[in-house]
Amino acid sequence: MSDNSASELLKRPLQYVPGVGPRRAEVLARLGLRTVSDALFFFPRDYEDAREVRSLAQLEADALQSVIGTVHEVEARASSSGRFVLGVLITDGESFLRALWFDQPYRQEMFRRGQRVLLTGRPRYKGMVWTMAHPKAHILAEDETPRMSPLPIYSLTEGIRQWELRRIIRRVVENYADRLEDVFPDDYRAQHHLMPLVEAVRTIHFPPDLAAVELARRRFVHQELCILQLALAVQRARQIEAATASALPRTAKIDARIRRLLPFPLTQAQDQAIQEITADMARTVPMNRLLQGDVGSGKTVVAVYAMLTAVAHQHQAVLMAPTEVLARQHFQTVDRLLSQSRVRRGLLVGGLPSGERKAILDRLANGELDLVVGTQAIAQESVRFHRLGLVVIDEQHKFGVRQRAALKEAGTEPHYLIMTATPIPRTIAMTLFGDLDVSVIKELPPGRKPVKTYLATPDQRSQWWEFFRRKLCEGRQGYVVVPLVEESEAAGPRSVEATYEDLQAGELREFRLAAVHGRMPTLEKEAVMGRFYRHEIDVLICTSVVEVGIDVPNATVMTIENAECFGLAQLHQLRGRVSRGESAGHCCLFTEAASQESRKRLEAFCNTTDGFELAEIDFLSRGPGEILGTRQHGLPPFRIADLIRDRQIAEEARHDAWELVKKDPGLRLAEHSRLRAMMLKRYGRTLDLGDVG
Repeated sequence: MSDNSASELLKRPLQYVPGVGPRRAEVLARLGLRTVSDALFFFPRDYEDAREVRSLAQLEADALQSVIGTVHEVEARASSSGRFVLGVLITDGESFLRALWFDQPYRQEMFRRGQRVLLTGRPRYKGMVWTMAHPKAHILAEDETPRMSPLPIYSLTEGIRQWELRRIIRRVVENYADRLEDVFPDDYRAQHHLMPLVEAVRTIHFPPDLAAVELARRRFVHQELCILQLALAVQRARQIEAATASALPRTAKIDARIRRLLPFPLTQAQDQAIQEITADMARTVPMNRLLQGDVGSGKTVVAVYAMLTAVAHQHQAVLMAPTEVLARQHFQTVDRLLSQSRVRRGLLVGGLPSGERKAILDRLANGELDLVVGTQAIAQESVRFHRLGLVVIDEQHKFGVRQRAALKEAGTEPHYLIMTATPIPRTIAMTLFGDLDVSVIKELPPGRKPVKTYLATPDQRSQWWEFFRRKLCEGRQGYVVVPLVEESEAAGPRSVEATYEDLQAGELREFRLAAVHGRMPTLEKEAVMGRFYRHEIDVLICTSVVEVGIDVPNATVMTIENAECFGLAQLHQLRGRVSRGESAGHCCLFTEAASQESRKRLEAFCNTTDGFELAEIDFLSRGPGEILGTRQHGLPPFRIADLIRDRQIAEEARHDAWELVKKDPGLRLAEHSRLRAMMLKRYGRTLDLGDVG
């Protein structure tokens, strides 16, 4: 059969599969199942391990076992205490077993006389009959042969039962699986010990045992992660092949001039990052590098070094931040570092008066500005650069294709440096940001002292506030961080408003307090932060809005209420606000969490100041989507891969994919045609790969 005819069969609407029909097809569509192909790749979410299926005569008391029988009787009644009791009597032709469910009246509709059913539970012999309390129950199709093998369990929607969906998918697998064409060449599959596609589809739906499930699953996980890595590698290869950037090499003279402007020596880690960045900038291929650095590690200074390298070659540089508050903070830092230089610099944010904005735009266009700091409003059509050489993006891992196009000029692209203060575990970095080279700064500058962190009990609250007040009396400043802006009607986490009122009338009544949160107008928010920076305010009552963009070395104490409401990476960012100077910082967490898991996470936070270690803990306990704020940054969600469980496969798939693209950059060889087709179908639009191949 030709590829085209096989492809048409796989696109066949499910309603034409025997036993489905239009009405049931509408129900299946709610699960995303519209075609034969959809059903083939609708993987089970779990399995009912029926290896211990026994006849009723072979049952053993209190051991987990499965039985298959026919429903003989369904009885619903009220117990002597008034509880609803459902009893289902099943028989295997020789003996009987009664399954019991309490207070679950909805189950009554599941069973009818004559049905075949699989029950899994711990039986007890009671009243001359075996009983199972609250067993797992699965209705079997009439023609479903009892098997000593796992039964697939699929996600369901209203209108279809497990046994019905299982029967439909079995029919689809039996009739259409052999039409599938393997995307991997035979030699690749053999080299990596991957199950052939048709065998893997059959096995993952109807496996002989759970060991076979793992082999089939490994095949699909490897394929899913490999396709993503191929897309990232092809995108990067295309950038290298098609894009041209200005070569901006670092010379000894440039290095000496930049270092003279810095008021402190660079750390070894900063020097290493600079070496990697400037090596990229010396090439005519646009740099595409991610700079990871822990809180307070000095990423901004590294970025300034890179920008000054571009300026030394008569090119312009831009630093973009996600918020106006952070953009202004960065500009203050840059302005302070360059106070003794002739570098012409400017700030471009939305809050500028129209006349001032126009002047900045004119100076950028005619080359009178060397360096500009602002928000991503810079990447607009109205902004024109004279000769842009470097773009630094802070806390924005994926910079859109359209925004890149807006910054591209006359066929030349700038170099790109993306910074993040949220340490990203290796598996996530190489999977979701695989098109970026990565530099890491783990070393803190000399003089920076680690923050002392405490997880306090309720009876230590007064003791902590006494310590907090003592630091304020010594001339220090502090933060009180809470999860909510406003108090909710139900009892729950503390709010900015309620906390401000309580502290102003209570523990901190002698000090100057102010509140700040994300709902405040930008100018009002910045006015409050400006007053805090000038020490016109002693304590800032705030939400996590201060997570980034506040650099007040005099603030050395922080209270975090309802700490269980924040992720570890977020807590680490907050704690970083009190480690900005040479004085030791102190951070105290209060929690209402009763769960052992929450307390364990918070204890781990208190025991380490290593952001990379905390990111790994967050990754393992909460998953990548939680850490990064938005699930997989716009990439299609994984169907089967799990970055926590499949870390080793992810590393293998990345290595294999990038090696393959080295040999065949556009996947243009005939043997890779199916890989290319699948890559374009899955990621072509997201990663702008439409012109590949």
